[in-house]
Amino acid sequence: MARVTVEDCIEKVDNRFELVLLASHRARMISAGSPLTIDRDRDKNPVVALREIADSTISPEDLKEDLIHSLQKHVDVDEPEAEAVPMIGAAPAANDDANVEFDRMTEEDLLRGLDGLVPPSGSDDDAD
Repeated sequence: MARVTVEDCIEKVDNRFELVLLASHRARMISAGSPLTIDRDRDKNPVVALREIADSTISPEDLKEDLIHSLQKHVDVDEPEAEAVPMIGAAPAANDDANVEFDRMTEEDLLRGLDGLVPPSGSDDDAD
């Protein structure tokens, strides 16, 4: 019975490897308690899965999507990106780049500032 079923399934799923993947996934679903779409007739789960595919009671595309979903560890959710929201009460600036000013410091000013720094006071152990 299974040989005829495999030959019937090849008409629905061209690739034999993909057929094996889909039928085994469906057989696992049946073992987990998924409802059958055909009569069992004392067949085991892999044969029932092949018969379901051959009789087109279950779509190979749906099985493929379910198989892919079951193998995914992390599902990316497409969320809209946060839009830049202007601050309340802030007037929209036409050209923000023109209003930007940078503080300039010469090397001499930097050295004078470093000379004025006092090293942190040491602990009691340093005093000995």
